[in-house]
Amino acid sequence: MTPIIQLVRRASALPVIVACIALFILMAMTFCDVILRSVFNAPIEAATELTRILMAILVFSVLPIVSTTNGHIAVDLTDGFFNRLHLSHARDVVIYVLSGIMLFWPVQRVLVLAERARDYGDVTEYLAIPTYLIGWFIALSVAITALVMIATGLLKAFAPNTLSEPLQ
Repeated sequence: MTPIIQLVRRASALPVIVACIALFILMAMTFCDVILRSVFNAPIEAATELTRILMAILVFSVLPIVSTTNGHIAVDLTDGFFNRLHLSHARDVVIYVLSGIMLFWPVQRVLVLAERARDYGDVTEYLAIPTYLIGWFIALSVAITALVMIATGLLKAFAPNTLSEPLQ
């Protein structure tokens, strides 16, 4: 396995770690909020906005991994047709590359919205966290997803064995 492939595979653990940390914080915060609300009638004021932010981090940090490992929901209505014609490999290449290319439109739109929020000075209600930071994170995650999907499609087309090599 080439050093670049090894580096990419090892780096792919970072978004999963970020998602795990966000999920743990979300779980601990929810537990504390329920206890404080039920026992002391004193909920965590910023729990709602923190939940929204942590959910965005959770979802968008693992988007590149989920997209390239086929971890998302898939409908296989045409699989039989492509398998009979022995075109399933070509179909996968086209889907990865086109999906990656199409993701650049949402990246551009989210960046426009994030910049608008930055220009307006939008912040969250309780903690005054600038909302454009979340927009930038989402745009970056979707851009990485687009690049990874295009790279996966190209690897499937030109070096399909590199995707199936075990991590060492």
